[in-house]
Amino acid sequence: MKTSRITLLSTVFALGAGCAPFALAQQPDAKAPLFERLGGLRGITVVVDDFVDRLAKNRTIRANRAVKDSLDRSGAPYLKFQVAQMVCEVTGGPCRYTGRTMKESHAHLGIVEKEWAAMAKDFKASLDRFKVPAAEQRELFDIVGTTKADIVTAR
Repeated sequence: MKTSRITLLSTVFALGAGCAPFALAQQPDAKAPLFERLGGLRGITVVVDDFVDRLAKNRTIRANRAVKDSLDRSGAPYLKFQVAQMVCEVTGGPCRYTGRTMKESHAHLGIVEKEWAAMAKDFKASLDRFKVPAAEQRELFDIVGTTKADIVTAR
């Protein structure tokens, strides 16, 4: 599972119309896996869909030519699949992420702190849009935070 957590955003930078699946999920049970508290695969995929769309348009992120080219080359559907698969796995769901590691996916992109912050802002906006509760957001950001050292590099 630790390896999975390290690979959470490996494709994010390379990385439900009208309904809020998280808000519609049953009352969160702190003992239930995070995957279930997030509304399962349905809830995760709706948020990831919105998140990747935000990343693809984010001017700060696209200002990095290597990231822009990678986003354009990979395509949103592929990134959405990969990110949803990773989030599903690291939150206790049944999915198994089979993509590359964080270092492999990001070494050539030259991502800096400013771009990481822009990604985090977009992620938070997507979570807020679908009314993901604060406790679950904190858990997700803790998981995402474990990937930062493998994504953000000095230029």
